[in-house]
Amino acid sequence: MLRQFERLVDPYTPYEENDTPPRRLWPFLLTYSRPFRGVFVATGIMSVIVAAIEVGLIWYMGRLVDLLSLDDPGAFWAAHGTELILAAVFILVLRPLLQGLDVALLNNAILPNFGTLIRWRAHRHVLRQSVGWFENDFAGRIANRIMQTPPAAGDAVFQIFDAITFSIAYMIGAVVLLADADPRLAIPLLIWLVLYGLLVRWTLVRVGPASKASADARSEVTGRVVDSYTNIHAVKLFAHHARELDYAHEAIERTRQTFAREMRIFTVMDISLVALNGFLIVSVVGWAMYLWMAGQASVGVIAAASALTLRLNAMTGWIMWSLSTFFRSLGVVAEGMETIAQPITLRDARGARPLELREGRIELQNLSHHYGRESGGIDGIDLTIHPGEKIGLVGRSGAGKTTLVKLLLRFYDPDGGRILIDGQDIAGVAQDSLRARIGMVQQDSALLHRSVRENILYGRPDASDAEMIAAAERAEAHGFILGLEDPEGRRGYDAHVGERGVKLSGGQRQRVALARVILKDAPILVLDEATSALDSEVEAAIQDTLYRVMEGKTVIAIAHRLSTIARMDRILVLDGGRIVEEGTHDALLAKGGLYARFWDRQSGGFIGTDEAAE
Repeated sequence: MLRQFERLVDPYTPYEENDTPPRRLWPFLLTYSRPFRGVFVATGIMSVIVAAIEVGLIWYMGRLVDLLSLDDPGAFWAAHGTELILAAVFILVLRPLLQGLDVALLNNAILPNFGTLIRWRAHRHVLRQSVGWFENDFAGRIANRIMQTPPAAGDAVFQIFDAITFSIAYMIGAVVLLADADPRLAIPLLIWLVLYGLLVRWTLVRVGPASKASADARSEVTGRVVDSYTNIHAVKLFAHHARELDYAHEAIERTRQTFAREMRIFTVMDISLVALNGFLIVSVVGWAMYLWMAGQASVGVIAAASALTLRLNAMTGWIMWSLSTFFRSLGVVAEGMETIAQPITLRDARGARPLELREGRIELQNLSHHYGRESGGIDGIDLTIHPGEKIGLVGRSGAGKTTLVKLLLRFYDPDGGRILIDGQDIAGVAQDSLRARIGMVQQDSALLHRSVRENILYGRPDASDAEMIAAAERAEAHGFILGLEDPEGRRGYDAHVGERGVKLSGGQRQRVALARVILKDAPILVLDEATSALDSEVEAAIQDTLYRVMEGKTVIAIAHRLSTIARMDRILVLDGGRIVEEGTHDALLAKGGLYARFWDRQSGGFIGTDEAAE
């Protein structure tokens, strides 16, 4: 039966993606709440009904006291037996059913699905962000916000229906109940409600900012800790254990201080609440006793007033904590919105079509990009790469080689100029179709924390095992893959490679990455120091493979080891973001320019230091 409630809302229901989600809290939550509108209305109604039942039970207990004090015990059952049976049936059958419906709507229909819907849509939104967006933040902090925001939003919704709606309905019912017994009994309750409301307001005004500060501090701790773990090799290599502890200690201590300030608010709240509830009990029950002594109220009224005030006394702390939890959760959601609600800045153009790659001609027209700075990147590059041409890019660090490749892949949009592939401006084609036509091997080929099989098939998921193995063999990877075994006992292609592929050596990671690109078989190939992590023997074997893979493709290869690009059709030398030399290897050597100096000064096939190049 509960599965029926769980299926009331599909958290993965199709929706229209918004590149610019709301940046304010309530519009943000309302956007995610749309699929739950009907369930929310039903839950709110049930919460009011449950509160009315609770108040009604207290009223009925007062009635029973009056009946017991007025009637003769012998005649009591005969006069009221049917009423008592009906009351018992209601308490034993109908009340559990109604409360069960209320709880099932909240616990089974809303809570599992609401957080899932937010997490799913938030993850989809974040994955659509540009590479540059990810480069400007900690991966740990982004993941932390994706994980923290959905349960916090779920807690906020839970408190709305479990505490806020219920308590408001209950207090209204309490005022009605006492006023019905004697209007004067409602006066102390109304005074208490005003004072209680002022205390709630005082608390919430302070809890919101305090909980936001605590959430920010916790997120910073996560970011710093994950940063240390991600770079554990550097931590150990430079013996900076103590430095990393100090780095984390600063953030952890800031978290402790912000949390302590938050807890001071709750301590003041608790002390004030105890005093306020003392006033409630004494004033309402004392007033009821005074009316009884004056002959203006029955014993049942005293019993109902006593039960009601004791129930409110027990509830007020819970209500206050629920409200505090509600606003604390909103603070976590607001902090998460700093990531989840950021607009998508690198978007497909309206009506963008798939790239139609016919030949593989690449044209760079007055291309410039400086990453928002006045210098760096590339500046006014004009270049045509003919179909099937193999281009080598050479230059010192910061000359603009990687920037050019990132612009080609549309990881960034250029500050000026444009890139055409077969006459199509890449800014006007679908990003996925563009990247599907480009294969790239980077210098630092990080792998997914999955099996070797999944990593290679990432290049072409529909490839057969035979095609996957053939690609691994061409990348000189098949032999070592067969000997792999992970801590879980998985072997060969089923062995998992660890986070970013850390369980493999640099050369092994590079060969798996090469196999992935070979399997992808894209018509445009980009090699960014593709063989830099390989030893000389393996590199020699891979070089022959790479040249065979390059056949019929348009190729851009970045290299510091100049011997790896000497056979290219054309070599471009970048310096200061501009092309300063171009030609074949022999022609550039004969010219005696920057490339020739690189070649003369290189050691082991690598470009020398910046000073030597100067």
